[in-house]
Amino acid sequence: MRQREDKVRKTILYIGMSLDGYIADDQGGVGWMRGDGSDPGNPGSYPEFLASVDTIVMGYHTYRQIIDELSPDRWVYPGKRCYVLTHRPLNDIGSTTFVQGDVGRLLGELRRQDGSNIWICGGADIVHQLLSQDQIDMFCISVIPVILGTGVPLFAPGRRRQLLRLLSTRCYNGITDLWYEKRQPMPEDE
Repeated sequence: MRQREDKVRKTILYIGMSLDGYIADDQGGVGWMRGDGSDPGNPGSYPEFLASVDTIVMGYHTYRQIIDELSPDRWVYPGKRCYVLTHRPLNDIGSTTFVQGDVGRLLGELRRQDGSNIWICGGADIVHQLLSQDQIDMFCISVIPVILGTGVPLFAPGRRRQLLRLLSTRCYNGITDLWYEKRQPMPEDE
């Protein structure tokens, strides 16, 4: 079924990052993403955000982190379609589809379908590809109160400038969510 022209699915990068810009430590671990413990019962904007998406796109390493490290006992995204980009030929598991190929092409196909917003869950390579193709509409960067010193950077160096507009901030458990939307360059920006 085709989507109405007036309702376009947005792609949203919602991801945690250390204060110094890393999304994983130098071993690929993400156990440090818990916050500082100052407000442990506050889930921040995550529940609202999760309710606003019906599709999740991630890379294979992110998928493995979720099922091996973050939630080995249960799938944390029930009821959501999940697409995992991989170079491996893998069989689909439930609502999780393993996809080989260009993430930009996949996103183009998903945007033309009916549905809610699309969550770009990670990782860094997927983010880099989508930024290079100008395919991310909104950004929620959860800044975690830790300085790692080394690790997997969220934004790879050497890419073109991306202009953003701050929509909101939210603080909880020592974490600060920064919500941005993509903006078009103005003549004075060029």
